[in-house]
Amino acid sequence: MFIVTNIMSYLQVVILSLLVVFKSSCVYAEDPPIHVEADTMTSTETDNSVVFTGEVDAKQGDVRIRSDVMTVYYTKTEAKDKTSQQKTTQQQVEKLICTGNVEITRDEWLGTSKKMVYLSKERQVILTGNAKAWQGQNMVSGEKIIYYIDEGRSEVVGGTTATVAGDSQDTKKKPERVKMTILQN
Repeated sequence: MFIVTNIMSYLQVVILSLLVVFKSSCVYAEDPPIHVEADTMTSTETDNSVVFTGEVDAKQGDVRIRSDVMTVYYTKTEAKDKTSQQKTTQQQVEKLICTGNVEITRDEWLGTSKKMVYLSKERQVILTGNAKAWQGQNMVSGEKIIYYIDEGRSEVVGGTTATVAGDSQDTKKKPERVKMTILQN
């Protein structure tokens, strides 16, 4: 059974995690509010996680993440409040995992995949499973797209193998490759 203070604590973790994902440097007073909508939310203290399921839609400013399921994993640390000198428990996000129909948008950039993992310590967003990214009308695809937040760069990796259609006895495995389409004016 949830107590209102526990729910607020877990929502603060989710909000913090989304701030970390959406902004590489946060100035809390200036950041727009974060809105998360889902059919359900479940928090589990034993594994320090919060799970949103059912048409998850998280927005902050011009950034939006949509998926079927969003799971936030965090660690708890104790700190002393400087003004009251009392110990408080703070949560720090370890990773964020989105699965099913993942879509991330910001301005003219759109990324889609079957799964997204955000690693807080490494400051990486990893899209896997038919990963695609569009900038305007230009598109790149591969099995995995890794975005390095602090470096502002991305890496696209092709898959291991794909089955090439043909005679059932003559089926061949062929490495999947990175594909890119650039439209010129």
